[in-house]
Amino acid sequence: MLGFFEFSAKIRSREFTLNRPYRPELQPPMSNLTTLGANDLRAVHEDIRRRYQAFAERKLKLNLTRGKPSSKQLDLCNELLSLPGADYMAGGVDTRNYGELQGLPELRAQLAPIFGVSPDRVILGDNASLSLMHDAVVYSMLKGTVDSDKPWSRESRVAFICPVPGYDRHFSICAQFGIEMIPVPMLETGPDMDAVERLVAADPQIKGMWCVPKYSNPCGTVYSNETIERLAKMKTAARDFRLFWDNAYAVHHLTAERIEIANIDELCARHGNPNRAFIFGSTSKITFAGAGVALFASSKDNSAWYLKNMSMRTIGGDKVNQLRHLRLFNSNGGVAALMDRHREILAPKFEQVLETFEKVLGGTGVAQWTRPKGGYFISLEVLDGCAKRVVQLAKEAGVELTPAGATHPLGKDPQDRFIRIAPSFPELAEVTEAVQGVAVCVLLAATEKLLQSHAG
Repeated sequence: MLGFFEFSAKIRSREFTLNRPYRPELQPPMSNLTTLGANDLRAVHEDIRRRYQAFAERKLKLNLTRGKPSSKQLDLCNELLSLPGADYMAGGVDTRNYGELQGLPELRAQLAPIFGVSPDRVILGDNASLSLMHDAVVYSMLKGTVDSDKPWSRESRVAFICPVPGYDRHFSICAQFGIEMIPVPMLETGPDMDAVERLVAADPQIKGMWCVPKYSNPCGTVYSNETIERLAKMKTAARDFRLFWDNAYAVHHLTAERIEIANIDELCARHGNPNRAFIFGSTSKITFAGAGVALFASSKDNSAWYLKNMSMRTIGGDKVNQLRHLRLFNSNGGVAALMDRHREILAPKFEQVLETFEKVLGGTGVAQWTRPKGGYFISLEVLDGCAKRVVQLAKEAGVELTPAGATHPLGKDPQDRFIRIAPSFPELAEVTEAVQGVAVCVLLAATEKLLQSHAG
């Protein structure tokens, strides 16, 4: 325990002042806190409490709540603000007018390979793929799918499989429409397929499953080829079961490795389930988050079904925006080249989070975290019963985090363990400050919990 007392002495001697950021590399390594006796743990707790107070007294206002692109990332596409210019024609289509409900053929042809489908089965929407997912659920509830005997709303109950930790907005759609959510654990290879297969084979009221197959939110998990094939071929009691395949991070790499996954559309067709996958994506974290282009793709029957329902809602999408995206990609080397520039901005922020967690929390036994190769999030796991306390401590110290429990249906993490870290939006210096504070909050919450255990 000598290291902790040395650190305290430095605090008392003002070697570490209270008005500058922590330097985790200057702090001595910690012991495994879960193995300490009560007296040693109490001494450690006091040191950590002083570190937390020093951070809180700086009265910072930092935010790690949502996976938003930073201003520097948005600046990469400022050319969009001057496009398409005076030439608003695209292949004989006047983009200023109604029509072309499915979207501009040229842009569909450019985006289709990213999501593993043919352009004739792609439908373009406005900026948010979330709105297309919402509409797909609504259409299924009100009208039923092409394989449904009746609208889902007329079923005795409707349930979705929800891998956890997962995306809070998926869960919000289910909650909005009274859809029961059945959590299954997320493994390193994707959802626990033994559990998924058992559930969908036995229950005809399980109509859907949420999937973020690449760099998933919040773990960064990449579904293995075996997992994707099992999803495509598994037996389901519901003939109209659908995979809501939210491939939001298809090209959002954080390393030079461009990971590819198995093609769900092809596999579903190969195994006799061509209508199983509803595929979603968008350019919202490629170009402008608030002015991107969303995408729905599926089988020919599903695409026709979606387009028919969509035609009741709109006469046509924003083709001017589609045209400016087409011209931006054509003039900047395509989507892959643009995403390399995104990576140059994003990767250092993720590296900073991982480096700080390792230096401050490594070896303490009270936290573990994912090391994603893409996407927008890191999943932090703390001691059971500590996630809400960490979020509370962070907020009181000036760091906003996504609410604990957001990674689970109805906001209820039964272990109170998971916290989603979103380092994309703040500047790198702010990420550095914020994550150092979060790490100290984790230590403080953990020592509080462990001291309670000793007292009990």
